[in-house]
Amino acid sequence: MITEKSKRFRKKDLTTVSLPPSENLMFWQDFSKLMQCYHGALKVASTQLEVLDAEIRSSNTHQPIHYMESRIKSPESLFEKMRKKGFEINMRNVQRITDIAGIRVVCSYTQDIYYLYDLIQKSECFQILRIRDYIRNPKPNGYRSLHLVVVVPVHLSEGTLNLPVEVQLRSIAMDLWASLEHELRYKSDRVFSAEDEQKLLNCAETLASVDTQMQELFLHENTHEKTRDTK
Repeated sequence: MITEKSKRFRKKDLTTVSLPPSENLMFWQDFSKLMQCYHGALKVASTQLEVLDAEIRSSNTHQPIHYMESRIKSPESLFEKMRKKGFEINMRNVQRITDIAGIRVVCSYTQDIYYLYDLIQKSECFQILRIRDYIRNPKPNGYRSLHLVVVVPVHLSEGTLNLPVEVQLRSIAMDLWASLEHELRYKSDRVFSAEDEQKLLNCAETLASVDTQMQELFLHENTHEKTRDTK
C-alpha cells in the first residue's frame, strides 16, 4: 500500500499569486481542475505500482519493495520552484513542472531498484519521459536515487489527459541519507559550512558502502539457498 503525504490544496494557498482579480479567479479555477487531474495521475501510477508489487510478492520469496509513499506538490512549493526557475506563474508554466505528482519507492537493495526500473520500462501503463540516474552518477553532495518521469493516462469525461508523474527509486540506505539531509538542510535555519558539507558527503559514501556490503551478503545467502535446493 502507498502512503499519500500530500494535503488537499485550498483557495487561500493561492493568495501569493500576483495576478489581477479577474485573472486570479480564472487561474484558480483552471489550477484547481488541473490539480484534481494530477491526483488522478497519481492514483493511476500508484495503482499500477501496487499491482507490480503484489505480483512480485506472490511469485518471489524476496520482496524488493520496502515501502512506497506518494505526494502532490503543495501550491506554495510549486510556485517557489517556478520562481527559482524564473517562470512567470501562469497555467502554461505550471504544466512545465514535471514533479507536481511524485511517488517514492524504497527498495531493500540497489539491484532491486534496477529490477523495478526494468518492469516499469516494460509496462504498457507507463511511458518513460526522462531518466536521471543519481546512483551511478551521484550528485556532488552525495545524493543517490534513480529518478524517472513517467507519463500516465488520466481518463476524463472530456477525453484522456496524459500527465507526468515523478517516480524516485531508492534503497533503504539512500532514503535514510536523503531524509536526514533534507531534515537538516531545509527544516532548520542552520547555515552549512564546507566542513558540514564534507561530513554529509562522507555519510553518503559510508551508507553507499553499507548498501553494497548488505547486497553482497544477501546475494551470498541466496546462492547458498539455491545450492541447497538443488541437492
